[in-house]
Amino acid sequence: MKSKIVLLLLVLFLVSCGKQYTPEQQKYIASIEQQRKEKDASMKNDADSPFNQEPKQHFEPLKYYDVDPDFVFKSKLTEFETKDTISVFGTKGEERKVIRYGYVSISFQNKNYKMNVYNGTSRSGEKYYSIWFTDKTTGEETYGVGRYLDFELNADKNFLYTIDFNLAYSPYCSYSPKYSCAVPTKDDYLDIAVKAGEKKFHN
Repeated sequence: MKSKIVLLLLVLFLVSCGKQYTPEQQKYIASIEQQRKEKDASMKNDADSPFNQEPKQHFEPLKYYDVDPDFVFKSKLTEFETKDTISVFGTKGEERKVIRYGYVSISFQNKNYKMNVYNGTSRSGEKYYSIWFTDKTTGEETYGVGRYLDFELNADKNFLYTIDFNLAYSPYCSYSPKYSCAVPTKDDYLDIAVKAGEKKFHN
């Protein structure tokens, strides 16, 4: 009987130590979890999915950290006065040209970090903006090349962007050898453990 009481108290202690979320945060968490379910369905069934290309890849639900509202940040975009065109390399060794367009800033555990925003052109000729990064989880809990965050440019110079690491994802090359993806540079390293977003698919 005594051992059962001790176990119950331990469980209650662990529950009380868990994070308490507001109704708004709970709604946000539910929305991200729904997005993940929809992405799994798309990855499994979409003809353009990397799992449905040759060579065929075995599909399993993607792996993620628990949704954490503490990994959501707000930042203005600071454009570089000189937007240099630089070379980055794909995972198959090919050189790519992209523009270092600007950077966003985040504050985590009382330290400030900058993240480059790149402007590139896809193979179909469409311009895109993206953030690539590595961090202390890279190669351990997350894909060894790095992870991406989509970025949609707003014409308003004072626009406040949402930098949501719960949406950080692994590029297609993490699932299938058919693809090549841009490798983040040493300037794209965050000296923190970003325990949010997608984990690595293959062990």
